[in-house]
Amino acid sequence: MARESKDLFLVCNTYETLGGVQTWVHYMARLFTQRGHRVHLIGVRHPKLMHDHGDAFPYETTVLHQRYPAGQWEPDGVLERLSRRERRLREERWKGVERLAAILEQGRPGGVVIVAEVWAMEWVRRALPAHLKVIGMVHESYDACRLAGRYERVMHHFADAHRFLALTREDADAFARDGMGNADFVPNPLHVVPNRYAELDEPVVVRLGRLDYDKGQDLLLDAWSKTRRGDWSLRVYGADKSGGREARWLRKLTAELGLTDSVDWRDPTSDLESALCGGSIFALTSREEGFPMVILEAMAYGVPCVAFDVAPGIRELITHDVDGLIVPHGDTVAFAEALGRLMGDAELRHKMGAAARESVQRFAPDLVADRWEELFTLLDR
Repeated sequence: MARESKDLFLVCNTYETLGGVQTWVHYMARLFTQRGHRVHLIGVRHPKLMHDHGDAFPYETTVLHQRYPAGQWEPDGVLERLSRRERRLREERWKGVERLAAILEQGRPGGVVIVAEVWAMEWVRRALPAHLKVIGMVHESYDACRLAGRYERVMHHFADAHRFLALTREDADAFARDGMGNADFVPNPLHVVPNRYAELDEPVVVRLGRLDYDKGQDLLLDAWSKTRRGDWSLRVYGADKSGGREARWLRKLTAELGLTDSVDWRDPTSDLESALCGGSIFALTSREEGFPMVILEAMAYGVPCVAFDVAPGIRELITHDVDGLIVPHGDTVAFAEALGRLMGDAELRHKMGAAARESVQRFAPDLVADRWEELFTLLDR
């Protein structure tokens, strides 16, 4: 049976920086386009630090604001209390709403607006025409959402969405227990197709992730200080969105722990294949996650992962002691022991790496896209 072509609008805070949400929106935009849908990717603003996601996209792209309209949406009825600057920013935000409304009005009946981040929903809820449906999303775990302070906004802005998606059933159930009757889940898809696999013989532990508090690079250094071996090195690829402050602090910590000779700090890279195939173990010491794209990537290249148990998505991806190792959240001693176990056992690395390559196929793009198609069909009823 032929699949009905839909107008799909993917809306996020920004699609031009380096991050899991940005990787997701570009990949899904391509995947939906390949399936015959008409896709428009919309960002609220430009980021301070741009990342090259390619060009000649097979889908349309729009940024609503050329200059960032700083500040938050004020509650209704307080206009008279706003300063001149706040009024000007409010006017700029409403111009963005008008731009978005003009785009969404062009959508055919049955079209769907997929809102990947709650801040972007502030624009969508003001611009949405009656003939389109809305799917809201959270790309972090339920617990991380609460800790980050986004919980109240998520519960408020996505309460009336036609569907509200988490990344795992466990997270969706947690939101449902709090009253989100529209909660459901769809995992992230496997978005890489390896041309080769890691040989797992390089004495390198690799990490890809931002240099910020949430990603726990300091915890990785602490664990590394407890397990380092003279023949192994730690290689970290990471973007610093703080303007260099985080990188300087982490390098200082590296020196204080006596790790300078064994830690290799590198700039972020788009060449995932070289980065991951250049390592034999992947380390994830994040303080919070959702359904980490980087774990999908590492497993796809056959690199066994050691990860803190910070989210249901970790347990959904990694089967402990089968295709990777899961360590209690924040326990750097246990993390060091898990690293040491894989570093000292090449046979175990190869066994887990092969299992990871196989198990990650559960999230093959066509399987995940089929789940989205089922959702679209449900929204039509």
